[in-house]
Amino acid sequence: MKIKKSIITGGAGFIGSNLTDFLVKNNHNVIVLDNFISGNKKNLSHHKKENVRVIKTDISKNEELERYFKGADYVFHLAGLAEIIPSIKNPKKYFVNNVLGTLNVLEAAKKAKIKKFIYAASSSCYGAAKKLPTSEKSKIDLKHPYAVTKFMGEELVMKYASIYNMPNISFRFFNVYGPRLNTSGQYSAVMGNFLEQNKKNKPLTVVGDGKQTRDFIHVYDLVNAFLKTIKSRTVNEIFNLGSGKKTSINDIAKIFGGTKKFIPKRPGEPKNSLADISKIKKKINWKPKISIEKGIKNLLNS
Repeated sequence: MKIKKSIITGGAGFIGSNLTDFLVKNNHNVIVLDNFISGNKKNLSHHKKENVRVIKTDISKNEELERYFKGADYVFHLAGLAEIIPSIKNPKKYFVNNVLGTLNVLEAAKKAKIKKFIYAASSSCYGAAKKLPTSEKSKIDLKHPYAVTKFMGEELVMKYASIYNMPNISFRFFNVYGPRLNTSGQYSAVMGNFLEQNKKNKPLTVVGDGKQTRDFIHVYDLVNAFLKTIKSRTVNEIFNLGSGKKTSINDIAKIFGGTKKFIPKRPGEPKNSLADISKIKKKINWKPKISIEKGIKNLLNS
């Protein structure tokens, strides 16, 4: 079987390192580009150097990215800043990383004539969605600079697809959790916080009344969608990536076990989120397989 070459920006992070594992198992040589602000070299230390090459670089500053992209088959653009509150405090930093960084990666990928470009977008573009489950056609409602910059990145990705005939796909992630989750709350803050509190035998801090619901997707299901997508002929599409099931924060706390401590509700947070995943099910023939109970139990055991 021919070995494929893949580039992962942000490949040392939570999602990127799990994707690296899956790609290596599926006969890919991987080049990881990461600035190691939130990524960790330990996440990739189990790989052989001939399978995974790790390069420390900042995609928002590096104008010579194209030298790493030569001969690449696939590009997975996961790098970016991903927290809401810091984006409000420093919007310029988020614009440089998430928008300019995406532009640099797109330019390098365009010159390399890759087979598929996959962008990590965010369900934050829906804001407090009025209609649940939320489909890709739902109204865009950008509530903070993080959402703005991730959506601007997606707009660039889709415009490059139409203007330059690039084979691009954008995935709008819902709440991702799983092994190597950043417990400082970068992606799925609830899961990260609960995991850290569980480890230290502290009460689980529940925001508001805990009745708010979220759509949690296991990282293994997420990266499986990536693999199915690069094998498909589908291009120039936007897909929601969630489980298609809603779970309340109280239910998550119940699976974790232990005592709960309720803290005041934070402003601007949606009451509920739920992905309509019928489009990706139909077009890519993908569906999530890991239940929230099984996912959390595996996380606690690991």
